[in-house]
Amino acid sequence: MNTLNRLSWGLLLFLSAFAAQAFELHPRKVVDGVYALIGPTGARTYANYGLNDNLGFIVTDAGVVLIDSGAAAQSGPLVEQAIREVSDQPVRWVINTGSQDHRWLGNGYFAAKGAQVIALARTVRTQRQFADQELGMLKRVLKDHLDGTHPVTAAKGLPGDAAKFTLGGVPLELHWFGDAHFPGDAVLWLPRQRVLFSGDLIFVDRILGVMPESRTVSWDHAFHRTLDTLKPRYIVPGHGAVCDAAKARRDTGAYLDWLVAKVQPAVQNWDGLEQTVTRLGDAKQWAYLEHYDTLHKANINRTYVQIENGDLGQEP
Repeated sequence: MNTLNRLSWGLLLFLSAFAAQAFELHPRKVVDGVYALIGPTGARTYANYGLNDNLGFIVTDAGVVLIDSGAAAQSGPLVEQAIREVSDQPVRWVINTGSQDHRWLGNGYFAAKGAQVIALARTVRTQRQFADQELGMLKRVLKDHLDGTHPVTAAKGLPGDAAKFTLGGVPLELHWFGDAHFPGDAVLWLPRQRVLFSGDLIFVDRILGVMPESRTVSWDHAFHRTLDTLKPRYIVPGHGAVCDAAKARRDTGAYLDWLVAKVQPAVQNWDGLEQTVTRLGDAKQWAYLEHYDTLHKANINRTYVQIENGDLGQEP
């Protein structure tokens, strides 16, 4: 290898290492003591440690409550660094809203430091069901950034569809309003502040993704039950900027309504899958949402298959 090639290769390695180290999260204040950590709306990457979702935290007199924990043990220090911008308190509790990798696979990092992991029992069941699959998929993207990550769940999930508890003097509520992005996904409600951490129930600014594990019909119902029941003032969505209920209804609720209203009759009328995707795939009213071009047709496809198979998800 000549000198020029060695210099070029060295520069490439330096830039790659710098890019991997340059990713940062910064807290956004929602209300006093309550903060959102807004991740990028793009894909999981090696550089972002799989943190392409929103997390959050609450600063109390007794320590920090972390809302979702990131995708890996190695993302833990990035989360801690963001928290230290506003508090030197340790993370004493981690609350999981969901079962997709970047909601909970960082639990082990914080549990090893003494944090208690809290989740509904139905969320824990789904986490355990998909843990190996999620780790395998993440390994291909995060590579060595996944090192040291082990699937740690709440030791004993909270029973029922809802749980009310107080941490550090702050009243909190976990609610399951129906299967959504993943079975058992919950939302965290702060009744005193009227702040909702929605997990992957709500996507704004980008189009939601109907996964093989998702259940579009019950997701639609769960969305409306959540907003109609809780009436939040502020929403920290699973993806996208902090918003109000009107924006959540526009970017998530209306799209879920549309999917169910258009795809369900197509299945009932025996329209073919390919025909339905072709007919509904050019819905430009949703093109303002990021990732429309890559996800919209897949969302129609998966919704059709779910409805055809009668796999509509569970509801309270």
